[in-house]
Amino acid sequence: MRREQMVSTVRERKEPWDIAVVGGGATGVGVAVDAASRGLSVVLVEAHGFGKGTSSRSTKLVHGGVRYLEQGNIPLVMSALKERGLMRQNAPHLVHDLAFVVPNYSWWEAPFYGIGLKVYDLLAGKYGFGASKLLTREETLERLPALEPAELRGGVVYFDGQFDDARLLIHLAMTAADHGATLLNYCPATGLLRDADGYVSGVTARDAESGEELAIPARIVVNATGVFTDSVRRMADPAAEPLVVTSQGIHLVFDRSFLKGDTALMVPRTSDGRVLFVIPWHGHAVAGTTDTPVEAPSLEPRPLDEEIEFILETAARYLTRPPSRKDVLAVYVGLRPLVKGEGKTSALSRDHVIHVDTSGLLTITGGKWTTYRHMAEDCVDHAITLARLPDVACTTKGLKIHGYLETSDAAGSLENHLAVYGSDAEAIRTLAEDPKLSAKLHPALPYIAAEVVWAARAEMARTVEDVLARHTRALFLNAAAAMAMAEPAAGLLAAELGRDAAWVAAQIMEFCALAAQYRVT
Repeated sequence: MRREQMVSTVRERKEPWDIAVVGGGATGVGVAVDAASRGLSVVLVEAHGFGKGTSSRSTKLVHGGVRYLEQGNIPLVMSALKERGLMRQNAPHLVHDLAFVVPNYSWWEAPFYGIGLKVYDLLAGKYGFGASKLLTREETLERLPALEPAELRGGVVYFDGQFDDARLLIHLAMTAADHGATLLNYCPATGLLRDADGYVSGVTARDAESGEELAIPARIVVNATGVFTDSVRRMADPAAEPLVVTSQGIHLVFDRSFLKGDTALMVPRTSDGRVLFVIPWHGHAVAGTTDTPVEAPSLEPRPLDEEIEFILETAARYLTRPPSRKDVLAVYVGLRPLVKGEGKTSALSRDHVIHVDTSGLLTITGGKWTTYRHMAEDCVDHAITLARLPDVACTTKGLKIHGYLETSDAAGSLENHLAVYGSDAEAIRTLAEDPKLSAKLHPALPYIAAEVVWAARAEMARTVEDVLARHTRALFLNAAAAMAMAEPAAGLLAAELGRDAAWVAAQIMEFCALAAQYRVT
């Protein structure tokens, strides 16, 4: 993908696009993949880097949702478990199985959670990742050596999926482009076009790099902007009633020694009624998440002090080595777009909603990462009907995602961290034959200079933040190390993008100011 070509395509096209998508997160890019793979003409505009918001800030799980099973939302769990299986099938370089242990400290927990997880297995059917089973105390400690042994009775092991959310998103964008879609990052939507009858007939956008205003006519416009859904709806109708409420979840990242082994810990009932996960991820341990209602969405949500303390205190009850603030290598915060309803945000449904405004604007919101493909299918089916587009069946159930590599070390370990690139890893290794590009950017993390060059040349990375937050995951794993990587990354990007020394200095300053927010003091 090259941004210059994408801009030219948008500028030069005279015909209306079949579908214009606003929003470059999992939902919007998923819609672009679905529509393009059906042969429809698709353009997508994203105000920032792909996945800047919610889609890069998940708990890194591909799962049916044990919590939703407890809430009795069986259809959502079954749909998500099926989609979990399809994600592993279609992107094995990025989605892999992960064992989870629910430790039992009371006599009733083994039968209670054991039965619940057997139901979870049953609902997965042919898309199952492995059968759950009861563990003895010794087996539990063997799988989770860092678990607090005092009063431990045993545990239950079950299997779910794990992935790298931002890397999957980038590969989905590349999949959409492979099928003919045009995607533009750093191109915020500024308004909506109208036809003679007042119906939405396209979108206006501004190329943030050149300042050029773009008019993009389309037969239908899809609003897939997540927590910013209502602000786009108000472009069509300033009096639109809100569809979405927002809650935030934080995650703390620690050195892997706090967890040890390759098994995740799942605490099924915390004091705030959620579940807590401590999972191995890219050589580190990630603990989360919270559920805190927020009044208005923001691009860079901040963790609340009480959220940090809550995760530290909850994790300390279960780990032999209680983590403290000084042990936190990074904290990241994600916002959930929840469909408006009654009660606590933790109780709101994660089902998606498709809404058509009187202007003809088609909005898709809610849902979760695991169900992105099903959401996209549903959205494009609606778009075909509303815009009278060619009625072509969805093809994404078996569509291989860009980078598909069946024999890949999908876990992406430190020893083989290029595994997340799938079939593109070979091109990065070729770049790394240049000694200047084979060097690590920082000794604490595995990322090398060639990855920065690849991100700029092939993945439309435009900023140091793009490269260190999403194209690699440096910022999410170790904020201090990421700050030290900013200078070499900026130099490499400048050489690729033709930027000057002033741009480099500004990028380093901007990124370090951002990265400071990912540190816990």
